[in-house]
Amino acid sequence: MCFFGVCDNRFSIYRLHADAPSCSISYFLQPAKFPQDVAKELAETAAKIASPGKGILAADESTGTIGKRFEKIGLENTEPNRAAYRELLFTTKGLGKFISGAILYEETLFQNAKNGTSMVELMKSESIIPGIKVDLGVVALPGTDDEKATQGLDKLADRCKKYYEAGARFAKWRAVLSIDPVKGKPSDLSIAETAHTLARYAAICQSCRLVPIVEPELLADGTHCIETCADATERTLAAVFKALNDHNILLEGCLLKPNMVTPGQSASKQSTPEEVAFYTIRTLRRTVPPALVGVNFLSGGQSEEDASLNLNAMNKVGPHPWSLSFSFGRALQASCLKAWGGKSENLVKGQEALLARAKANGESQLGKYEGGQGGKDSGASLFEKGYVY
Repeated sequence: MCFFGVCDNRFSIYRLHADAPSCSISYFLQPAKFPQDVAKELAETAAKIASPGKGILAADESTGTIGKRFEKIGLENTEPNRAAYRELLFTTKGLGKFISGAILYEETLFQNAKNGTSMVELMKSESIIPGIKVDLGVVALPGTDDEKATQGLDKLADRCKKYYEAGARFAKWRAVLSIDPVKGKPSDLSIAETAHTLARYAAICQSCRLVPIVEPELLADGTHCIETCADATERTLAAVFKALNDHNILLEGCLLKPNMVTPGQSASKQSTPEEVAFYTIRTLRRTVPPALVGVNFLSGGQSEEDASLNLNAMNKVGPHPWSLSFSFGRALQASCLKAWGGKSENLVKGQEALLARAKANGESQLGKYEGGQGGKDSGASLFEKGYVY
């Protein structure tokens, strides 16, 4: 629980934990750089998203990416079908018990359900905060071995203002890095580009009252061990938070969406949830300031069950300085899409599958998930090589 106060040029946040005494930390900000009403709104939104037992539904697949999902269930990729699927998601009764926010593709933010109700209003009826994907995809980073840079800074402020008016209260920007120790990946240039661009994006979002979700994703492609992933993730996060500090980002009004620290998908030895938890938490503690409100992990192609079990293992060894939660796309929707199959008569089955997986992840955020949701099907890998949407 958080309480906020503003006095002169001081913004104060009071955070109360059930397992810790209340404390008051004051942040002195220059009003000319950061208006206090904006700081207060950002911090409140971030705190709501980081509510205990809740996480984020990443439903921001581009038109091309959702087409690949639909192809697997034999459904044509049309606007009415995309709207029908998003309506299925946001009319799931009780979803708000486990989902605090949902990231949308631009089309969805302005889309309506069959009865004319906007998707944003459907989300609000479940107390789910609308978010928006604002990056414009990746391109090759010149001077590297096909490493990537993310586009979309041009006119981002104009788009953010439009998204805020449409009801969005947070945003997401995905940066993609590769791990290949033989080729020196991620290179220093790739990390520097990622850190700078994420910081610029975050600054623009906060100036427009949108909470930025900072997403530097180290792809799981490769045969590398978990220690190699830990090293690459640590170097990346250290650079990212240095850049966020340089750009005067309000960490209390910001969220991080990193990869979990895992071996490469083709590694000869995979890790237990306890090992993933150890290396991931160690990496975060070495790089992420406690002022940050929440860390919402991406699933990175893990199976639905593995993503839940790994998150659960992290929260079993808490408390932590930040909320550790989820921002899953495939690991929340795979069983839902399969149960629905694009057929209206399977609407309830699809919603039941979504709610069950969301509940499992909500329990994982609390460190109380006992495993087994969805049976053996939930253990199927969702990995896609070179996943760049």
